[in-house]
Amino acid sequence: MILPCLEEKMYHHLLVPVAYEPDRPFRPALTVARKLAAPGARLTLLHVIEEAPAFAIDYLPDGWREDLRRAIEADLAAQLAVIDNGQVIVSEGNPGRVILDWARDNEVDCIVMPSHRLGVQDMLLGSTSSRVVRDAGCAVHVLR
Repeated sequence: MILPCLEEKMYHHLLVPVAYEPDRPFRPALTVARKLAAPGARLTLLHVIEEAPAFAIDYLPDGWREDLRRAIEADLAAQLAVIDNGQVIVSEGNPGRVILDWARDNEVDCIVMPSHRLGVQDMLLGSTSSRVVRDAGCAVHVLR
């Protein structure tokens, strides 16, 4: 049983940004988001497709971006099927900017995301995570 005073502090729309790569599991962030969610909360998985490098565009088959989008949406939707009020969004652009804009435009009250160790410039958080933590207008829960 959740105490009423705790339930009020739980989140009603959680965003879990997903770096859809085999070496970056998102399940831990999804598990944490579910624990932070109030009853009936909405949960959104968001993957951002970054621009392909200019030198690679000529080598990619026609329709590659649409095929990639459909494959990611289908896989994430299948993994989210067990969650009520869940949705999958696949967008394009700069991950940090898209996450921040989407959270603001869709009244997200908590972002739950992993952090990845990249380099000296981002000793504590990955570059996307650090940007989201710095600029988000809502709570951000970062997993290490």
